[in-house]
Amino acid sequence: MQQALRALLGTVIGAEKIAWGRLPQGTALPAVVLHLIDHVDGMTMQGPDGLWRGRVQVDCYAPGYDDAEALARAVIARLHGYRGGGFRGILLVARRDDDEPGASDRPVRVSMDFLTNWREGNG
Repeated sequence: MQQALRALLGTVIGAEKIAWGRLPQGTALPAVVLHLIDHVDGMTMQGPDGLWRGRVQVDCYAPGYDDAEALARAVIARLHGYRGGGFRGILLVARRDDDEPGASDRPVRVSMDFLTNWREGNG
């Protein structure tokens, strides 16, 4: 799922500007950082259903709020409601802005949480 999500976002911003966990030192902004928040194998009364369900935090970083906001809108447009490949559905469930007035010495972050439903092997 991690590689597929990174590839999907690569259509919004170059793959070299997308990382899991944290950006490599010196990565130019804007950029996207992904965090796996939680995940669980889907279960029914008959056992596993083959779906993986989880939440992924997507952080959009940029030097200023307008650029971070524009990147966040592009990410939402690409991911929210997406279904294809192994993804059975990706849904936006939360969004947070991190624009601290007077903090011009650090990048601005817009953070979003997406619920993902994924079936390994595209089956």
